[in-house]
Amino acid sequence: MPINKYMKSERRLKQCISILIVTAVLIISSSTFSHSTENSKLPPLKAHKLPQFIIDWHLSNNEDYFEKIEPTSVGYLVWSKFPVKVYVEQPKVVEDTAANKRFRDWTLTVKNAIAEWKEYFPLQETAERESADIAILRSQPEREITLNPDTGLYNIPRAIAAQTNYTFYPTKNPATISLRMTVQVSDNFVGKSLLATVRHELGHALGIWGHSPNESDALYFSQVSQPPSISVRDLNTLKKIYQQPTRLGWKI
Repeated sequence: MPINKYMKSERRLKQCISILIVTAVLIISSSTFSHSTENSKLPPLKAHKLPQFIIDWHLSNNEDYFEKIEPTSVGYLVWSKFPVKVYVEQPKVVEDTAANKRFRDWTLTVKNAIAEWKEYFPLQETAERESADIAILRSQPEREITLNPDTGLYNIPRAIAAQTNYTFYPTKNPATISLRMTVQVSDNFVGKSLLATVRHELGHALGIWGHSPNESDALYFSQVSQPPSISVRDLNTLKKIYQQPTRLGWKI
């Protein structure tokens, strides 16, 4: 998205990290960010003051997987205004049907995952998607089907069960680069698989743009039979991310 007078041309940045989960693939994909190579006045990379709620975490060890985290063109993905507002899609009608019951169960499980993260991170649910920082949608992410020019055959990827995208956009008064996250989660997930999936995707949406190699962490790259809760390693990784430089939240 163009950032008003500071930006003239567009550059698309895409990063995909896939993780095997059940029989599908969860993909974290970046969105677009555009900026001019000249006459650009983007803020320099700087670290924000560590939020007090992170300082107040009492963690039992210092283990993390920060080396697995990917920075972006504007630095690490951190939120600088709290609480972070979260929108959860809900049924548009109140009819007492089987489909609506499944939708309500899906929504309740998503809210349970939000409550888990809320123990550590200030989140606030909102009914207005337009004002949300993070939007969690009950939808099947699209697969990108491409044509192989060498074989003439279509490359059809595996079904995507969940996907998290980020988008940078400009704010006014003050002029800054800000962040929105969209999480799409298939309606095929139920129960503990759904809870684990949303818990995992919310970790990405809060800034953990990568995966843990340890199956005891919520951000482990693959689903396990007994999904773990948010671990000390997850929190230590998030803490280190929020100590890193970024252009997000600083005045342009």
